[in-house]
Amino acid sequence: MKGTFFFCIMVAFFGWLLVSAVDAADNDSVTATVTAQNIAISLSQTSFDYGIVPNNTASSTLALFSGAGIVATNDGNINQDFDINGANTADWTLAGSTGSDQYVHQFCNDTDNNCATPPTNYSALTTSPAALKTSISPSGTCAFQLRITTPNPSTVYTQQSASVTVTASAS
Repeated sequence: MKGTFFFCIMVAFFGWLLVSAVDAADNDSVTATVTAQNIAISLSQTSFDYGIVPNNTASSTLALFSGAGIVATNDGNINQDFDINGANTADWTLAGSTGSDQYVHQFCNDTDNNCATPPTNYSALTTSPAALKTSISPSGTCAFQLRITTPNPSTVYTQQSASVTVTASAS
């Protein structure tokens, strides 16, 4: 009986040690932070008027906006690429060369190129996006100029709205 009692005391003691060791845990924590990606762009000019331009004649933003032209700003929090594209108007088709009711719209990256002597350094806009500038840091900018050439000839003599879209995407 003494042996059984001693055995029970020993089992209880070692059980208590085991439970005590398991309860004696240590812990630590980690704090994780996250910032949502923000892709945003703003333009210094959102509308302007080339004025009345004769058939098959070019006009540019050089005379309209002294200095930097139109400025696109990365308002997001990551590096961004800026793409640019044009569009057909209500009555004119955007094209690579002028024709009957076909007009040409061009752009020049004024940040990286000398845009003072069009058409040098100007590229034709299409309805598909083309690179304006890549890897623009947050708060960074890209200035650009636009140049339009009216149709040769135009059969429509009402005001046309020639939209240009600048799109930001993650670099």
